[in-house]
Amino acid sequence: MSAARRITLLAGGVGGAKLAVGLAAVCEAGRLTVIGNVADDQEFHGLWVSPDIDTLTYSLAGLVDPKNGWGLAGDSAATLGALERLGCETWMHLGDRDFATHIHRTEQRRRGVRPSDIARSIARALGVESQIVLPTDDRLQTEVLTPEGWLGFQDYFVRRRCAPEVRDVRFAGCTEARPTDEALAAIAEADLVVIAPSNPVVSIAPILAVPGLRAALAQARGYRVAVSPLIGGRPVKGPLDRMMQAAGFSCDNLGVADCYAALIDALVIDDVDGADRPALRARGLDVLVTATLMQSQDDKARLAAELVEFARAQSGSAFVEAE
Repeated sequence: MSAARRITLLAGGVGGAKLAVGLAAVCEAGRLTVIGNVADDQEFHGLWVSPDIDTLTYSLAGLVDPKNGWGLAGDSAATLGALERLGCETWMHLGDRDFATHIHRTEQRRRGVRPSDIARSIARALGVESQIVLPTDDRLQTEVLTPEGWLGFQDYFVRRRCAPEVRDVRFAGCTEARPTDEALAAIAEADLVVIAPSNPVVSIAPILAVPGLRAALAQARGYRVAVSPLIGGRPVKGPLDRMMQAAGFSCDNLGVADCYAALIDALVIDDVDGADRPALRARGLDVLVTATLMQSQDDKARLAAELVEFARAQSGSAFVEAE
């Protein structure tokens, strides 16, 4: 199978990283660009941690912990244990080898190196052939409104384990943020733009909240496909259902389509949700019905290959053969 010449994936979280691995497996080397979520970034122990970008990087490098879907495989936690003995808060799990990534990133940031260049250099050092692109080099932070007030995303997601009621979500810094040239070019030049089965509210929305990126996707010349993060109306993992409701969307594939209104040409849904196809097609969307749960490497590559072939068939001249 020949792949699309240029594929751009918008991704966040473990689901996004899984599809990135699948697309990398069916793409010609270097033809995949992934725009990752940076709004989950936060400082821990004086170090700047970028969870979604690191999950993407480790996954594409073949180094990710297969059990968790994040962190490094076989990593230890001696440093975290020592910090705990010193009385530090250690609810954010950071492995010993993982600390090296955060130390390097923080040193580079303090020297004034552009965050996009840091992400690129880390990926290159770990052997990643795909391009990992930041939506912005400016600070962007997802915050969740709960009965306790506004919480940073990691505080809500990790420290509080998604327990508080979600009343609203906002992206601090989005008004001032500037899109990177790389992100704008990745969308504009792509033959196929894919939105991963990531949380639309807190993984994809922060990317699109960067001024210029939503407009770029709306005007993209390439075929645009989103993969639903829902199976049978339920998220595979995490508090997506509560967040979609808090954002005013129904927790079903129609709600996912509403999240991406005017931004996509097609939606990929799971076999168990095949009955949603007519309603989605009535909204003008092409629909691919297939198995979307990615539990193995074969699952990831199969879903990616089916998505690419479906997009090629639907878009016709939007694709060219790989050289």
